[in-house]
Amino acid sequence: MEINPNLSEKAKHDYKLVRLAVNGDEKAYAELLGRYKDAIYYMLLKMANNKSDAEDLTIEAFGKAFKNLAQYTPNYAFSTWLFKIATNNCIDFIRKKKANLISLDHSSDEQENITAPLQSNSPDPEEDMIKSQRMALTRNVVSKLKPRYRTLVELRYFKEYSYDEIANELGLPIGTVKAQLFRARELLYNILKNSNPNIK
Repeated sequence: MEINPNLSEKAKHDYKLVRLAVNGDEKAYAELLGRYKDAIYYMLLKMANNKSDAEDLTIEAFGKAFKNLAQYTPNYAFSTWLFKIATNNCIDFIRKKKANLISLDHSSDEQENITAPLQSNSPDPEEDMIKSQRMALTRNVVSKLKPRYRTLVELRYFKEYSYDEIANELGLPIGTVKAQLFRARELLYNILKNSNPNIK
């Protein structure tokens, strides 16, 4: 495929990495992740204004990009394509988060709208039951993963460890933890999808 001659040397190198990654070169994936993960994370942190959300959204952005890597064309820089995926994914996430909040009209001199969650202090027994069933299903699915992925998921989502804590606990570089957690989430999603065709 013709590479856009206006691409920078960095963008041309990225394209070489993309081609290697598409052919299954894991080092190329790791290098692409290493080149952009910090920039993507800080951009998403500004958008989401929450460290944990930004970390998860960073993994999701790379996940979506790596999943669709074969569709990338070198008409423009890989970084442009990646940042667009990350931005759109984050906008969707923020939109969904806002949809879970109830808008209240707040009358003031500026006639501004505020959004606030309405929460009840009394626990809903039906909701508790659904939550515990979902957790049991999740644990059952997680148990089907390979041991290394299972450990990562348990530490991150059941024990709520940070990426740094997981890296220290397992003696792994943080980039490896993030890449393997992404892979674990993909595997989980596929297992769930196969056991429940209604999941999209």
